[in-house]
Amino acid sequence: MKRRTFLQTTAGLGALALLQLQAEANPQAKAVGLQLYTLREDIQKQGIEKILAEVAKLGYKKVENFGYGQGKFFKKTPAEYSQLLKDNGLTAVSGHYMTARTPGMTDGLTKNWEKVVEDAAAIGQKYVVLAYLMDSERKAEDYNQLFDLLNKSSEIALKSGLTMGYHNHDFEFTQKIDGQKPYDLLLKNTNVVMEMDLYWVVKAGENAAAYFAKYPNRFPLWHVKDMAKTPEKEFSEVGLGSIDFASLFKEASVAGLKHYFVEQDVCKRPPLESIQISIDNIQKAKWG
Repeated sequence: MKRRTFLQTTAGLGALALLQLQAEANPQAKAVGLQLYTLREDIQKQGIEKILAEVAKLGYKKVENFGYGQGKFFKKTPAEYSQLLKDNGLTAVSGHYMTARTPGMTDGLTKNWEKVVEDAAAIGQKYVVLAYLMDSERKAEDYNQLFDLLNKSSEIALKSGLTMGYHNHDFEFTQKIDGQKPYDLLLKNTNVVMEMDLYWVVKAGENAAAYFAKYPNRFPLWHVKDMAKTPEKEFSEVGLGSIDFASLFKEASVAGLKHYFVEQDVCKRPPLESIQISIDNIQKAKWG
């Protein structure tokens, strides 16, 4: 099916999802979330049970999953993982997934997607998000295929009450496809919502508020991570870096923000210490 025809066919579903997001948008999003990828090494060493307990103790209320595979979340069945979340007073709002085009990947947008969505819904997720495009998935023809893949994946997700999203890095802004930024093409050619990673947007030299104004209510999810005040602009704990979160959160209503997640790809401190610093600073901040 041609992209234009498919977009026309799914426009009603996409518009309905965006209207629902607009109605439910929470500018403050007070309950702080955490992308569990930040603690990937701790999870591997100590187990998800111990780590979720630590996350809850620090004051986080929501988590965003990663690494789902073969019907399990962190080696737990959906029922087991749901109970573990409940025991710790946590909700899994969202989850990150890949296209699964890379050899060795078993679950993603191109493989077992219906099952992926079913399991996400079973644990209470509201969003399924494409996390990242591998280097081999960034050619012009790849993006043309991606638009259709995202829209079809979104249609399947909506049938289970979930919303499909896309999480950015910086290459979507620095790369050019026929003179256009891939991020702009994604916004124009898909019906999915965007999970805006504020660090990568700033690093790419882009204006997040301008995107919010041009595409209101399209950004219900944010990744809140800071940028160190160094020439390298490496990752930093929230509140210790250079990103002006106060100004960005003033645009939360326009963006349609519902949930935000602390994420730090690389931590110089022990990751649990880093996420404690971040949530402490968020809770002290007027914008948080």
